[in-house]
Amino acid sequence: MAGIEKSMAQYLREHPKMKFVFFGGKGGVGKTVMAGVTAVWFAQQGRRTILASTNPVHSLSGLLAQNVFGQPTVVNGVPNLWAYEIDTKDTIERSKQDIKQKIQWFLKFAEISTQADAFVESATMNPAFEESAMFENMVELMFKDEYDVYVFDTAPTANARRLLGMSKVYSLWVNKMLKSREEARSLRELLSFTKKKEADPLMDYLVSFRDRMGRAQKLLTDNQLTAFFFVTLPEALPIAVIKRFINWFHDFGIPVGGVVVNMVIQKNQVHADSPEFVRNRVAMQDAYMTQIWNDFDGNVRAILPLLDNEIRGTQALKDFVKHAFA
Repeated sequence: MAGIEKSMAQYLREHPKMKFVFFGGKGGVGKTVMAGVTAVWFAQQGRRTILASTNPVHSLSGLLAQNVFGQPTVVNGVPNLWAYEIDTKDTIERSKQDIKQKIQWFLKFAEISTQADAFVESATMNPAFEESAMFENMVELMFKDEYDVYVFDTAPTANARRLLGMSKVYSLWVNKMLKSREEARSLRELLSFTKKKEADPLMDYLVSFRDRMGRAQKLLTDNQLTAFFFVTLPEALPIAVIKRFINWFHDFGIPVGGVVVNMVIQKNQVHADSPEFVRNRVAMQDAYMTQIWNDFDGNVRAILPLLDNEIRGTQALKDFVKHAFA
């Protein structure tokens, strides 16, 4: 008989140093709710917890029924809990200014007389720029180390994959940049009439950035500190998304904490005289639950019921803790 071998509560209690918890999955599966419930549970354990959204389409304010946009905000009715919808526009604008400064450094070093604005516009038009800016903001929040636990509600899985994988990609890119920069500086000094070493702000930045990314990668790949949980429904598409990406997370060294199955119809509420539609949905879910037990053997952490109303507000989250952390 298939069943949960290790629940969410058991898994987290076996990892007492757990500090960074991420929830991802296909859009619409309930990532925000699961992140909210988990944050409430951690707060109830007496740990200072922040619930943060790295999803450009934020849902936390709606879930909590209070405005948490733009800065960490005390969550009403839950001691030890703060919430924060990261201001993407503000992050992007700050990143643009930062990039402009660095490009100006480069142009000055290369003795190129042109304005940096055109280069900045080109760099920031990249579709991945928003994710890059969000990653920087997430890392900055983690490095401040102001909370005991950080629970992240991420964007749909493909975006989360790129977001969390940036530490490794950045590290590879920076190492290549450093090598090229060192070669250019050596050549410049060789051709110079003076032996005086010039300050190189861009080189200093690259070294600092490499160290920063190395630190981020170390945190994100520590299985005692970090776990990524996938949320799915007992349906074909969200299951396929997890199967596609779960190995990628393993390959990047990001610890996978397990799988949470959401919106499962409770059989004790379905009878012979229940509508045919409901009985058909139960049969469909049964088939996919069999697939879930087979595909994610030993890694299912919770089976969450489909409720007859939405989960909104802190009291609803508190009530739902008993299902997620049974």
